[in-house]
Amino acid sequence: MPAKSSTIVTALTAAALAVVGVLGYQASASAPDDLTQARKDGGHSAAAKKPSGHDGHGKKEARPAPVAVPAASGKGRRVVYALGAKRVWLVGADGKADRTYKVAPSTVSPPMGTYAVTSRSVSVTGSDGIAIEHVVLFTSVDGVVIGFSAAVDGSTPDPGASQKKTGGIREARDDGAALWKFGLTGTKVVVVA
Repeated sequence: MPAKSSTIVTALTAAALAVVGVLGYQASASAPDDLTQARKDGGHSAAAKKPSGHDGHGKKEARPAPVAVPAASGKGRRVVYALGAKRVWLVGADGKADRTYKVAPSTVSPPMGTYAVTSRSVSVTGSDGIAIEHVVLFTSVDGVVIGFSAAVDGSTPDPGASQKKTGGIREARDDGAALWKFGLTGTKVVVVA
């Protein structure tokens, strides 16, 4: 009887190992590339080979410096839009940028100056026929309403490609959502060169 028990235990162990092997193969087939690369490198991914913040040669990695809030943009909590840099900063009451990002300018640019958010819309159709969301308006120029928005399809127009006068300063969708939360009606908007 003891010989049969050991045979059964051996058979069950072999079956369990086969199941574990199949499950392991299935898991590795669906693993992200960076994890499968780590396995091919003997368990050491490129990120694991170098200490965090170093280039692998003992030197610190050069990270891009954050883009500073324009000095001539005033004080306090505000949205800053730099025409030349095609960039927006969401600046907190402490004068530090909570977020900064690139935008696609409109065909009609607002004059440099200080404005306030006048109205907001969750979603509308832009003057270019594109569905837009998180619309934050702050001025108008010769009848063209100027404001920030994000295209629902994620597109950003080429202002040089259209002869139509539009005032939508287009943002990526996540940036538009951030400005929507930040730029309540009355929020200061400063336009600089």
